[in-house]
Amino acid sequence: MSLTGIVVPYWADVKKDDLTYFSKLAEDLGYHSIWVPEMWGRDAFSLISHMASVTERINLATGIISVYSRSPALIAQTAATLDEYCGERLILGLGISSVYLNEYWHGMKFERPLKRTLECVEIVRMILAGKRVEYEGEIFRLRNFKLLFKPQRSEIPIYIASMGPKNIELTSQVADGWIPYLCPASLINERKKVLASGGRKITVAPFLPAMVSENRNESREIVREFVALYVCSMGDYYHKLVSSYGFGEEADRARKLWRENRAEAIKSISDELLDLVSVSGSPEEGRVKLRKFAENSDLPILMFPYNASREQTAFAMKALAL
Repeated sequence: MSLTGIVVPYWADVKKDDLTYFSKLAEDLGYHSIWVPEMWGRDAFSLISHMASVTERINLATGIISVYSRSPALIAQTAATLDEYCGERLILGLGISSVYLNEYWHGMKFERPLKRTLECVEIVRMILAGKRVEYEGEIFRLRNFKLLFKPQRSEIPIYIASMGPKNIELTSQVADGWIPYLCPASLINERKKVLASGGRKITVAPFLPAMVSENRNESREIVREFVALYVCSMGDYYHKLVSSYGFGEEADRARKLWRENRAEAIKSISDELLDLVSVSGSPEEGRVKLRKFAENSDLPILMFPYNASREQTAFAMKALAL
């Protein structure tokens, strides 16, 4: 089994047959895991339930579930149920998501994200361990409840998507894995020092925008559009993130153009930024870049853009299966 995972493209028109095909393809190619995102389309747990029914070995992961989208108890009981039905293959990916998604979609105030993450993970772990939950937190207070069935595993791996220093520090203390995104290999390596401070063994699993094809320019443009979406329209977080890498003027220009001329905004994302945060280009280029990320992480996760076709995604999966 390869120590590489994939993210299922977040196609608006994804069909059951797509999930079946790509799940089986990933398993046949020897990928470690399939990660299912969740924004405001289809929910991750339902998709994983189907994927579990058509695969046997590959790990299945939420990538990611917002800690604002469900109560910790519901996250725990859903995870325990799915883990049982998929044969103990579940990885629970959690994160704080964004102000934009949590407040505008879930109607939840984006308050105290680190404390909410901490309490959520603590409660989920208590429930999975089969304990009767008495929990007095600052956000959650639970009384005298216990899951009606015994989870197959008392410890399902929990990965946290985090980038800020305080969030990474929290990840080092309570998680089994760390999911950075749009993060250069050099910064991943640097952040591993913070992860080591918590005294836990943390699996480093970066999400990497990825597309390769025989038409190098075509694959680069697919990823360029995907990166532009995050820099320009996913709130301020990713804009500030790439700005911190020295691309502030570029990020400002791209976001301004996004409102006026989206095609020009996409063009303004530089090759330098693409090379820093993605796996893209020809198949050979992609494999070289993937190996570089693999040298600085434990489990690189290939994130195929929603704007890639089924055929392009299948080709890239095959080409990048190390």
